Amino acid sequence: MAQRKGCLIGCGVALVLGIAAVGALVFGVGKVLDAAGETILEPGVYQAVNVGDPQEAVRAKLPSGESFMKDALKSGGPAEPEGSVCSWYVSAEDGDGETVYRFCFKDGKLAEKVEYRMK
Repeated sequence: MAQRKGCLIGCGVALVLGIAAVGALVFGVGKVLDAAGETILEPGVYQAVNVGDPQEAVRAKLPSGESFMKDALKSGGPAEPEGSVCSWYVSAEDGDGETVYRFCFKDGKLAEKVEYRMK
């Protein structure tokens, strides 16, 4: 009887740990998809803004751009303009996810917009 009870406890613990692992996996995948969604931009939005446009107006058209992918998107791009604050996005139409749009703001205006291929 004691041996059977120990087996049931072990199976119960394994079941709880398995459910917790699946829950963590689903949560993690959800977070990755949310982060990716914050960096995806339609090419039409990129084309619609112009250097010199007010920062508030441009940012209102953009997703937040804040994600763990930011460092990867920065790599291989041209140097950032000195004194500016930049945001990076991936083209929604690019199947391989290698086209990056960068918007740099300075003094309350869009100072530069650049499109490049991620290396």
